Amino acid sequence: MTKPSAPRRHLPTSPFKAPVAPVAKHFELGDRVSHDQFGLGTIVGVEDGVAMLVDFGARQARIVSPYTRMDKL
Repeated sequence: MTKPSAPRRHLPTSPFKAPVAPVAKHFELGDRVSHDQFGLGTIVGVEDGVAMLVDFGARQARIVSPYTRMDKL
């Protein structure tokens, strides 16, 4: 098994656009959210900038930052 390669750097002379870093989403305790895999839920725990504990009814899940698959309702 090989190690994953490092991200490629963008050269200023490249005709392609530089990759855009995802914008960190901000959630607060009690926010209603929708997750692509788990469905509708409520934020029940907050780990500052690291993760959110979300109650999806049948289960609770720890969702880590940058929360790309989760949106605030």
